[in-house]
Amino acid sequence: MEQARLVISGLSGGSGKTLVSLGLTRLLSRRGHSVQPFKKGPDYIDYAWLALAARRPAACLDPYFQQDDALLRQFLKICSQRPAELALIEGNRGLFDGRDVTGTCSTAHVARTLKAPVILTMNCAKMTRTAAAILAGMATFEPEVRLAGVILNNVANPRHATMLRRSIEQYTDIPVLGVLPRLPKNPLPERHMGLALDHADESTHAVLDHLADILAENADADELLRIAATAPELAGSPIPVGAGPSDAQRPRIGYVLDRALWFYYQENLDALREAGAELIPLSLLDNTPWPELDGLYLGGGYPELFADDISASPHLSDIRELCYADKPIYAECGGFMVLCEALSLDDGPRAMAGLFPARPRFFRRPQGLGYVTARTTEANPFHPVGSVWTGHEFHYSRCEWPQNVQPEACLALAPGVGMFEKDGIQYDGLLTRKTFACWTHLYAPAVPHWAANFVKAAKM
Repeated sequence: MEQARLVISGLSGGSGKTLVSLGLTRLLSRRGHSVQPFKKGPDYIDYAWLALAARRPAACLDPYFQQDDALLRQFLKICSQRPAELALIEGNRGLFDGRDVTGTCSTAHVARTLKAPVILTMNCAKMTRTAAAILAGMATFEPEVRLAGVILNNVANPRHATMLRRSIEQYTDIPVLGVLPRLPKNPLPERHMGLALDHADESTHAVLDHLADILAENADADELLRIAATAPELAGSPIPVGAGPSDAQRPRIGYVLDRALWFYYQENLDALREAGAELIPLSLLDNTPWPELDGLYLGGGYPELFADDISASPHLSDIRELCYADKPIYAECGGFMVLCEALSLDDGPRAMAGLFPARPRFFRRPQGLGYVTARTTEANPFHPVGSVWTGHEFHYSRCEWPQNVQPEACLALAPGVGMFEKDGIQYDGLLTRKTFACWTHLYAPAVPHWAANFVKAAKM
């Protein structure tokens, strides 16, 4: 399959790759080019920004979740389903940073798997000739990774730019494709869990257009497109799209998508549809009556920022009724917190749905952050006993339990933090009736049993 593609990476976090990825995506889209964005790694927030920049759903690629062949086939599936002139993959951390000293699961790993040229972003603050030395090392560190160009970021003035460019041209063969000036302030809004994005509005698109303007004035977008088109043809077949059930009855699974809960991989929603579900978007933050549902999916988000509204929401009763009617409910992270007894905030608790006795308390630092491998230890509607599957967690809260409660969980984690520790093992995943809640976020293409089991439970 022929597909023009680029990986945007950096020397480290904070190098400018998100600015370049978003700015280039919006710039090319604004010029009439179709761009299919991908995000390497588990990052709902960059993922959502990329989707807004391209005005189409983004996709996730992560070699921790999928082996190389599956990751390649997933990439081909997305490119086949949503054809585009350019597939742009934003990396994470530094280009060669992985889970071990061999670079397992690194952005370079993804670039090798996809045979994609890499554009490196480099923060050049207080640096001149050293930039050339770093690039020379980067270009030869993993010969199978094609370093096709560099975009210099945080450049102080024209003299600084000239010194950087001349040094790189003299000591390397790597073309300089952009020189981004030092900006008086960060053009991207930030929050404690990364880039802020409560919802898309005019101000959000103004940020993206501002980034596009920066790239238009300071980078060679045409040359970047030309480099992307030199990527070799990829051999392999896309992962097939699920055909769904043969009968016409599609269970109605609601999913809350509002300013409180909006962390969903598009692939998860697609997997539920392919398994036969009709998906119904819902909100906890208004009084619009919910339709009759056969199941409910509660993703992650920022419930703590809307705790008063959620606590007063009539839809907490709707959630309880679904649970007591033995309808399947699947909740991840923020969704789990909505199902708890209360959220413990600095100025006091906020009552939630009360399906689980936990009271998550918030801290300034992450309490669970990173990849998870889960082994299913107890029967539940979603994950077969004995199944081992991968996911990730990212939460600033920690479960607190009433003194007389000894929680029982369905998942043993290694690695992972989860909800509590028992006998040296970290556990996650609470179950009541057919309601399952965990800190762990899953990526449906890597957990193929999940969507099929969810839809099956919703049809009962």
